[in-house]
Amino acid sequence: MPSFSFGAVARSGGRRRRIAVSLALAGALGAAAACAPSSAPAGGDAEAKASAKPQIDADFDLDALVAEAKKEGSVTVYDSTGDITKTAAAFTAEYGIKATGVKSKVGDTLEKMTRENQAGNVTIDATFYEDGPSLVGQLLAQKVVYTWIPGSLAQDIPAARQSPLQILSKGNMWIYNPKLFPKGCPVNNIWDLADPAWKGKVAMQDPLGKPNIVEFFNQLKAGGDTQLRQAYKTKYGKELPSGDSAGEAWIKALARNNPILTSSDDDAAAAVASPNQTKDRVALVSNAKFRDVKDKNYSMRVCAGMQPWAGYQYPKYAAVAAKTEHPAAAKLFVYFMLTQDGVDTQLGTGGVPGNPTLKQGSVMPEGLTDWNKQLFVFDPAGLSSDFDNLQPTQDLWRLNHG
Repeated sequence: MPSFSFGAVARSGGRRRRIAVSLALAGALGAAAACAPSSAPAGGDAEAKASAKPQIDADFDLDALVAEAKKEGSVTVYDSTGDITKTAAAFTAEYGIKATGVKSKVGDTLEKMTRENQAGNVTIDATFYEDGPSLVGQLLAQKVVYTWIPGSLAQDIPAARQSPLQILSKGNMWIYNPKLFPKGCPVNNIWDLADPAWKGKVAMQDPLGKPNIVEFFNQLKAGGDTQLRQAYKTKYGKELPSGDSAGEAWIKALARNNPILTSSDDDAAAAVASPNQTKDRVALVSNAKFRDVKDKNYSMRVCAGMQPWAGYQYPKYAAVAAKTEHPAAAKLFVYFMLTQDGVDTQLGTGGVPGNPTLKQGSVMPEGLTDWNKQLFVFDPAGLSSDFDNLQPTQDLWRLNHG
C-alpha cells in the first residue's frame, strides 16, 4: 500500500474548505437554534442552571422500571459511535425489550432532537452525547432533554460526573509510527507540535468539524495554564511571554504551524500509521483507531512520555428526551450503561466508565498506561463557559490557520 497522500486535503483543504466547513457548522447550529423554543429558558440564567441539574430517582425500583419499560415496548437511542448497536442488542438480550441504536453525528442529533421537541413528535428517546457544551447550553437549557440518575447508583457516581451524567470517557491521543521512530515518539513536549521543525507534519481532524477538539481548546484555556507554562519553560528555557493565556498562545502557535487538517480520524491515523508510510508525522486520533493495528496492519503508538499530556479524555453523557413516549425504557437504557454489562459494549477499544465502581476497558492503546495521568481530563464545571466560548475559539483557530 502506498504512503498516504494528502493532495485534496492539503491543497483543496485550504481557506475555501475551512470557510465552507465553518459555514456548514454554523448553519447546522443556526438551524437547531431557529427551531428551538427559545435560546434560553424564560426564567433566565437561574432557570437554565436549574434545568441542567440531574433528576435523581430516590425511589428507584429496578423491577418496577423494567415492568413499565416492557409495557412501553421499545426504545431508540442515538449515539455518535457505531458501538451503540452492540449496546442496543445487549439491552434487548438483558431485558427482552426491543432497542434500536442509531449512529448519528452530534450536530445531527442536536438538530433532530430540538426539532422533534418543538413538534411534539419525538422518535429519539435518549441520547449518548459527546458534546458537553451544546448539551448544557442548548439541549438541557431548552428542556429538550433532562439528566436522570437511578438513586441506587447516585452514591457511586462523583458529583462532578452527575450534572450532566457522564457514562464513559474515551481519549484522543498523539500517536507516532514506531517503525519510523523505533527509539520512541519524536515529540516529547506539547509545544513541539507548534515548533517550526514540525511545520506541516502534524495531522488532526479539522477542529471546526470536531466539537471535542474545540472543547479541548476551551478547557486548556481555563484549566491548563500552569502545566502549559511549565512545558514551555522546559522546552525553551524561558518563561512564556505575557499576554494571552498559555492555552490561547498554544492554540495560535499550533494553527500557524500549518497542521494537516483531515475530515476524519481515519485519515489522520492513515497519515501516520498506514502500511509503507514513510513520512515523518505525528497525529491526534481517537483511541478507537487502534483497532486498525489489527484490522489494517497499521503501526501506531501513543506518545507516552509527552509533557504535560499525551492527549485528552473526552466524556460521553446520557440524556433522556423530555417528551419521549418511552420514558421508562429510556431510563432503563441509561441505567444499563451504568452497569458493567452495558458499558462494556462500548469499551472494546478501551475507555473509562463514568461509574467509577466499574472496571475500565481491558484494551489499552500501546503506549498508554494511565488514562487519568497521561491525558488531560475535562472539568464538567466548565461546560457552560465552553459553550459561551465556542465561537470565539473557533474564530481564534480560523484566523490563525493560514
